[in-house]
Amino acid sequence: MVERPTSTPARLMGEADAAAYLGISPTTLRRQGFNRRKLGALRLYERADLDQFADSLEFESPKEGGAREESETCDDAKKAFG
Repeated sequence: MVERPTSTPARLMGEADAAAYLGISPTTLRRQGFNRRKLGALRLYERADLDQFADSLEFESPKEGGAREESETCDDAKKAFG
């Protein structure tokens, strides 16, 4: 791997770096079907494509993620503890 400043990710990344950049496993990265650039035997992912993919993911609303209203939590506590 080429040394580079940690504040600026490379424009082109190998599989392991691209997966780490997105915070996913290499297997999950491969399943996304990204176009890759070829440089000899290397297959490289474009940072712009990775950013576009991340930007396209839906946000989870607090309700979907299991977050509950304070009144619901209080009601559950009253039921459990009287």
